[in-house]
Amino acid sequence: MKHLVVLGGSDGTISSFRAARRLGLGTICVDMRADAPGVLEADEFLHLSTRDVDAVTAALRDRDDVVGLLAPGTDINLPSLVEVTRRLGLPCGLSDRALRVSVDKAYFREVCDRLGLGGPAYVSGAAGEVLRDAGRLGFPVIVKPVDSGSSRGITICAAPPELDTAVEAAAAASPSATVIVEELVTGRDLCGEAFLQDGRVALLGLSDRVVAAPQVVAIGHDMAPRDDRLTKEVVRQLELVCAEVGYTDGPLNLDLFVTGDTGDTGDTVVLIEMGARIGGNGMGEALGLMYGVDTVATAVQLAIGERPDLSPRWARHASVRMLRSDSAGTLVALDGLADALALPGVADVVVTASPGAHVVPYTECRAKLGYVLASGTSADEVAQVLAAVEDLVRVDVDAG
Repeated sequence: MKHLVVLGGSDGTISSFRAARRLGLGTICVDMRADAPGVLEADEFLHLSTRDVDAVTAALRDRDDVVGLLAPGTDINLPSLVEVTRRLGLPCGLSDRALRVSVDKAYFREVCDRLGLGGPAYVSGAAGEVLRDAGRLGFPVIVKPVDSGSSRGITICAAPPELDTAVEAAAAASPSATVIVEELVTGRDLCGEAFLQDGRVALLGLSDRVVAAPQVVAIGHDMAPRDDRLTKEVVRQLELVCAEVGYTDGPLNLDLFVTGDTGDTGDTVVLIEMGARIGGNGMGEALGLMYGVDTVATAVQLAIGERPDLSPRWARHASVRMLRSDSAGTLVALDGLADALALPGVADVVVTASPGAHVVPYTECRAKLGYVLASGTSADEVAQVLAAVEDLVRVDVDAG
């Protein structure tokens, strides 16, 4: 049997293991955590750090059944993906510049500036450098690690005295201890999932981020067809960036803001960041529900050197909602999941935490217990489905 290697076993990899199985592939999970959610989905497990390129390469070098590698759900494993595929002579659609634009938020800003796409003023570097230079920015600002994900180390600062603590937190969350401080962009906060084919955007899904104040981490995403002018502008900018960095075929995950009222000719699209990989938190699956294309399987096909069919079958509304705990403690049970999955309009319920696991309140993406995927012909239809799910699912946590 041919095998796909998946770098990482986080919850964002679960859909890729299942898609590979649908395509008749065996799977190998590489992770330093034996209890990672993806390990249970894989046929084989390599207990290695995904960043240890030498060890991963050595473990795979003599296998003639390995036909591709994939690193879904996070940008962290993309550097290893590029290096291991090169050493083993396996397919890889990422150029060095496409890799860098995915893992370095400051470089992404440089590319956008070079293309005249605009965006927030920013400074980037080591903690001392950004503290020295950030005073020239207009406040409020957002402070982030340049190379971390899952909303870790992100702080919004209203004034300069707040920078010290924020920069320290961002540097601690950055593998390279590098920080970016950007003037805060305001407007409609959107996330996106897309697929490129032959340098053109073949599929694009833009979603509204659903948050529960005062937290800023998304508890869900509502993906829907958008105004033609907005869609065309996002496509234009994405294709310019991808042409600049030599990325022609594959998935994209992105964040952006739309200033002004949606559809207004005065709207401005500001790309915030982009990753050349399938999105986590159900975003890749949501894009597939929107267009009737198995987008996660499509990413797997590309990883093994096949050319997928990206022809859309329809344009629907699709949503993701996170399963989450309001308190810290031991997870006793997630009740009502089977009933929720049986509801018309619910496409899948993905569970990433098992009874007995220690759980914490949902303040960052990795704290989720799973997610629910739903779709329908209208936003109201999907909202009704999600309300029914909310009534059915119960999270039982022992806080003692």
